[in-house]
Amino acid sequence: MDQMGSGTIAVIPSAREQSRNGDVSFPFRQDSDFQYLTGFPEPDSVAVLAPGRGDGEYILFCRPRDPLMETWNGRRAGLDGALDRYGADQAHSIEDIDRILPDLLQNRDRVYYAVGCNSAFDQRLMAWVNQVRGRARSGVTAPREFISLDHLLHEMRLVKRPAELEVMRRAGAISAEAHCRAMRSTRPGKREFQVESELQYVFGQYGCGTAYPSIVGGGANGCILHYTENDAELRDGDLLLIDAGAELEGYASDITRTFPVNGRFSGEQKALYEVVLAAQLACIDEVYPGNSWNAAHETSVRVLTHGLVDLGLIDGEVDALIEDGKYKPFYMHRAGHWLGMDVHDVGEYKVDGQWRRLGPGMVLTVEPGLYVSAGTEGVDPRWWNIGIRIEDDVVVSGDGHEILTAAVPKTVDGIETLMAQADG
Repeated sequence: MDQMGSGTIAVIPSAREQSRNGDVSFPFRQDSDFQYLTGFPEPDSVAVLAPGRGDGEYILFCRPRDPLMETWNGRRAGLDGALDRYGADQAHSIEDIDRILPDLLQNRDRVYYAVGCNSAFDQRLMAWVNQVRGRARSGVTAPREFISLDHLLHEMRLVKRPAELEVMRRAGAISAEAHCRAMRSTRPGKREFQVESELQYVFGQYGCGTAYPSIVGGGANGCILHYTENDAELRDGDLLLIDAGAELEGYASDITRTFPVNGRFSGEQKALYEVVLAAQLACIDEVYPGNSWNAAHETSVRVLTHGLVDLGLIDGEVDALIEDGKYKPFYMHRAGHWLGMDVHDVGEYKVDGQWRRLGPGMVLTVEPGLYVSAGTEGVDPRWWNIGIRIEDDVVVSGDGHEILTAAVPKTVDGIETLMAQADG
């Protein structure tokens, strides 16, 4: 509200329940912006921020208590809970929003709102503004300007506070435990979904959900970046790529590890894996205050291209290969992304046309990879169907960085040693 200034109002709707099929809904997950501002976990809610309003600057519209509905569908905070537990200055029933919100809009010059994210709510908001316009003869004015709330709010979300970082450390530790369990449980003949269930078991033990659909891809499936079928049988001699993370109290973690199904890397697998690991370690070294966001990606491209040349997968001079994008059939994504309440979290990557400079409290993933799909032109078949990605969650600290997910082994020796402890 300090950034919004006087004469403004912000309107932030919650997420909506989504139908899965028949009369079954998907598990409810709150809108990240709404969650960040309010902590309020229920659907059918609207937060209003009105700087300078004497009767209360933070107004929350929510569902009232209803003993019958709560018997069927669970407890509600109600209006008293909105005030006592969630810090609202005023609380009103969501059923009264059509009557009350136009009054809150009048004599406000600017509305902060995420236009276009919720078309049904867009129409309701414009109807309320038009109501206020219809009162012009009574001496009130309607808002004349709509401003996206994203710029202010997402810049705040980009830099995590100490309490947020503590939650993310816990999420990273839980995900690390899950990945270690999945590694120990993997063996030829299992199916991908059986390994996925080991991840879900650990997440569930800590009351976590998944931050995104888990990727558990064996062999050729590891070369599909967003593979989620997770139903194939794991074969002796193949690698298994797992990209999975827990969500704790609304905050995501995101880890990828790649390891041999039988517990031992082949010569080709080890050679390619060492290239990706070298790239990842070099990228992590680029995470420190004041460095460019893009420095890690540029480093990953150079290290991976060198490795591809050294192993004979591509030929030529490294600078020219990079210039011509010859590495891209093997490395088609960037080296990371912001991480927070969303797994691909909010925050601009460029500021005024220049790559953003990293600052303390920013959290990002570091995840270079190499993927050699079957049939890749000019590549010996012994390299085919090797897909490798190594990913950790890294927070920019005051003088460098902190790896939140370091508890999962990622050296060849570390992985093989852990897998030798395979569960019975």
